[in-house]
Amino acid sequence: MEKKISKKALSRSFHHWYYGNLTCFTQEHMQTFGYLASMLPIVEDLYDNKEDQKRSMNTYTAFFNTEPQIGALVVGITAGLEEARANQSGEVDDETINGLRAGLMGPLAGIGDSLIVGTLIPILLGVSMGLSSGGSPIGAIFYIVVWNLLAYFGMKFAYYKGYELGGKAVEFLVGPVGNSLRKAIGCLGAMVIGAVAASWVPITTAISLKNASGKEYLNLQNQLDGVYPGLLTGVFIVFCWWLMAKKNISPIKVMLLLVVIAFLGVLCGFFNPGLKY
Repeated sequence: MEKKISKKALSRSFHHWYYGNLTCFTQEHMQTFGYLASMLPIVEDLYDNKEDQKRSMNTYTAFFNTEPQIGALVVGITAGLEEARANQSGEVDDETINGLRAGLMGPLAGIGDSLIVGTLIPILLGVSMGLSSGGSPIGAIFYIVVWNLLAYFGMKFAYYKGYELGGKAVEFLVGPVGNSLRKAIGCLGAMVIGAVAASWVPITTAISLKNASGKEYLNLQNQLDGVYPGLLTGVFIVFCWWLMAKKNISPIKVMLLLVVIAFLGVLCGFFNPGLKY
């Protein structure tokens, strides 16, 4: 009789991944234990023999790390492959499953980081900051509710779609179409980050020159705006990117450096202390 994963086991597996994808997270194992927790209901449902369960779970002890939301697709795919293995499919073995996981976690991390971290979250935060004008709590409530709904149902869709497709999804995700998709999403994410930065990082200078009577005859910020609006904002964003991407400086250290720059800039009169940075 052909074995089939029950709806209850699939639901438990998905929720284990949704709530615990970072379970016992360490630099050595990353999401391995979260992955093990998500596969446990699948293995228990498919195998009655403890030795078979132990053998199958041992398959998922290898290192694993990807973007958690899009990564639900990998968990769903391997659930489908485990079902095929339980039905004595000669095409599915430990090497097949681990090779698929290793091959997918990188490309999916690239797609997920660009789509979720680089595009969706900045858009939601931009809307939330607009709703929070004047100290309103609506922005924070909006972000918490909308993000959790999108994350839950998006991950659920990815998980079940992965289970449905099984190994068929591999060729699409790691082939030419998948590469083009990652590049397109990366470009979109860069555009979103640029738009959010231009709207919410207003860096300006207070430098101006006055004549003997005190009348201003040169305002550096007005001159910059006339040539290249938002130039200082762009310079600071590129500077931060250069520090983190090229010099491998952590975000915390970059933020501390910006505090020092802002402090020194106010002292020397480059920044206006009355403005928000």
